[in-house]
Amino acid sequence: MTPKTFETRCLRLPAAAKVVQWEGTSVFKIGGKMFALSGGYTAETGGYMFKVSNMAYAMLIEHGLARPAPYLARAKWVQLVSNNALPDTELTAYLAQAHALIVAKLTKKLRKELGLGSPQTGAA
Repeated sequence: MTPKTFETRCLRLPAAAKVVQWEGTSVFKIGGKMFALSGGYTAETGGYMFKVSNMAYAMLIEHGLARPAPYLARAKWVQLVSNNALPDTELTAYLAQAHALIVAKLTKKLRKELGLGSPQTGAA
């Protein structure tokens, strides 16, 4: 997946925003909390980084598609071994999952302010 496509897929997710931080890294956030990173620092060290479930964390690393993300591994973030380590459709699904994992951690009040429903239903 190209960096532009990665950015587009992240920003299509409900209430997602992009901030440029840390050596020009594109940081994709929901409610002020990160769910994915690209470019800048990540481009220097390898592929895209994003939050995953415990199961996805183990599977992606075990299959050699990703490694624990520097500084973020303890929070179950991975860094793809390359930007093309996963087919576009799979990476898009992982980005949606990363977004959902972070939405689930937001307060009910913040989810409502962002126009997001409960994490289980996704309905407003």
